Order: sequence, then C-alpha cells, then structure tokens
Amino acid sequence: MSARRAVSALAAALLLAGCAAGAPAGPAASRTPGGAPAAPAPAPSAGGAATPPGTLLVADFGGDTVTFVDPAPGHGRPTLGSVEVGTAPYGLVVDGEGLAWVATAEGVAVVDTAKRTRVARIAYRTRTGPVTTGEYRGGGMGIALAPDGRHVYVGVNVPGREGVLEIVDTARREVTGTVPVGRRPFDVDVSPDGTEVYATGHDSFDVTAVDPATRATRRFEVAPYGTEGGLGSWLKPHYAVVRPQDGKLLLPFEGERLVVLDPRTGRSTVEPMTADTHQHGAALAPDGTLLVVGTGPILAEDEGPSLTIRTPGGAERVVPLDGPHEDVAVSGDGRTAYVTEGFTRDGYGNGITVVDLTGAKPPYEVAAGTRPLGIAVL
Repeated sequence: MSARRAVSALAAALLLAGCAAGAPAGPAASRTPGGAPAAPAPAPSAGGAATPPGTLLVADFGGDTVTFVDPAPGHGRPTLGSVEVGTAPYGLVVDGEGLAWVATAEGVAVVDTAKRTRVARIAYRTRTGPVTTGEYRGGGMGIALAPDGRHVYVGVNVPGREGVLEIVDTARREVTGTVPVGRRPFDVDVSPDGTEVYATGHDSFDVTAVDPATRATRRFEVAPYGTEGGLGSWLKPHYAVVRPQDGKLLLPFEGERLVVLDPRTGRSTVEPMTADTHQHGAALAPDGTLLVVGTGPILAEDEGPSLTIRTPGGAERVVPLDGPHEDVAVSGDGRTAYVTEGFTRDGYGNGITVVDLTGAKPPYEVAAGTRPLGIAVL
C-alpha cells in the first residue's frame, strides 16, 4: 500500500476531523500577525463612491459578509467595506451586470457590487437542517454562472447525504429546479457552451454532469488514488476548471496528479504534477495557464502551502505561500493571481496573497475579510 493510501486508510479508521472526515471540526484559530493580516471590522457600504475596477470581492466564511478589497500594496485602506449576505458565505460569482451571487448557508445572496449593497437573498428549496457555520455546514458551496447569465447554479451540501444542484433564474431571482448530485459539492463549473453543469462531489469521489434543460445527469468517478478510506480519505476531488478549447475538466490531486476528464466520453487521463502538497482551489488564466492552490502537507515528507503555475504544455513553477490558502482568482491581464487565506480547516488567515505570475516581484499580503474563501475580480 502506498504512503498516501495508507494515510487515507488510517484517516478512515480514526475519522479525522477536517477535509478528510465528515464530522465537524472544532473552532479554528486565525493566524497571528506574523502570518496573515488581522481581519478588519466590517465597514459600512461606501455610499455613492464607485467601486474601482480591479477590486477584489471575497466571501467571508468566518463571518456573514462579503468584503471589497483593494489589492494594491501600501494603499492605507485595509478594505473598501463589507456587506452582510448571510451565514458562512462560501463561493461567489459575478455577472456581466455587476451583480455578485454568493452561496451562503441560508440561500444565494445577490449583491450590487457598484453600490455595495445586498439586493436579495434567495432561499434554497433543499432542506439542509439548522443553519450552522464551519466546513460541514449545510447550504451552498460551489457556485457558477451560465455563459448567457440567465441562470446561476449552486451546489448545496446536505449533511449526511447526497448534495443537490439548485438552479436559480437570475431574472426572477428564484430557484426553478433541483437536481441530486454527489456529496459535499465543493465546486460547480459550466461547459463553455452552457449545455452542461458539473458538480464536484468531494465526499463521493465524483463529478456529476447535469443537463440544465432536462435535469438529466451522468456521474463520473474521479479517484486517481482509489476510494479506499471513504469519508475518512484525504485523497478526494476538491475544485475543477473547464478548459475552454476542448471542454475537458482539470482536477488537481495532492500536487502529484492532474486528472483530465472528458465529460463527453467519461474517460479520464492522469498527468503528473510537482508541488507534492494537498490541493484545493484552481483557476485558469486567459492564456490557459492553470493555477492551483496547495494548502499544505498531509504527510511529514510533503511540501508546504504553495501556488502551482502550470503552462498549457505542462511545465510547472511552484511558488511557496505563507500558511494554508483556499481559492484563487486571476487578473484580467493574466499577470497577477489573488489567493485567499481563509482555508476550510484550522490554520486559516484573514488576508489575500498577491502573486506576480511573471515572477518579477515577490508575493505580498493585503488584509481582507474574516476567513476569506471564494474570490472574484471586479
């Protein structure tokens, strides 16, 4: 048995807390001033002040807000204000009209990013139990926008059973359909033509492809290390990206393996990766460069937190990060990555690490909200 499979089996036996297991972990402590910046107190909306282009919007999983962040170094303002959206916001997406759609425990919040105000919150149809916080709370996790902007798709976690994809009509601002998917849908993605939606089931080792028109589904197992250990395994899918040129899904595992899944055939191939660390968030730059967040080791010999910068040809550069991170977004010009320090387990921070993808400048940190997870560039 390989070392990684051995630790997966041990995790199953002990039901470890955190990403591996399915039982709530204890309270997590924010990093000290030596790590991420301390979380600023939520600020009121900036009234009539315009939100500058390039502002970052982050989901404050440790609070009930989203926070607007100026990523420039030394600007003297830790944030541009926060907006209350609902309990434990996780993922978010911004449409072409400047509305942010935020997956919270209670429903999908809608935020006008120009005015920095919440304009709606759409309740889920799915019953997820009492509203709670933490990694295993019920409610929305991954979220994605249809290419035409007419629908938002949110993966809803239902503790103890299969998840649900809820389909939101953006004009009517209501849920118009629900589809069963895998357990704990960490991420949701959409095909380039909008005809399929993909929910990544963390605790079921799968991706569920959903036809949003007919609600028909197809399930693909994604388990390059196998499914040994079940809920206790660390070796599960987390986040995915869809490659625009061919519609294939890219799912990173442990800084060792990149699963390339073709949803047309259900077949997958595995390519090597080099970071050798547990991995979560992923994003694609405009030129096809893949960015993958390394959260830190699960074995003593593993490497620490990092950001993998992988060219379309497969060449990788690994940038070390200070402490666990969770998700990543990239600037419109493809030159800068923004990595949230929130993390879904202990050791999280309250800032964003800014990484120059050209390598010309060292990474630096800016203050954000409380335990930021999801992120978008406005």
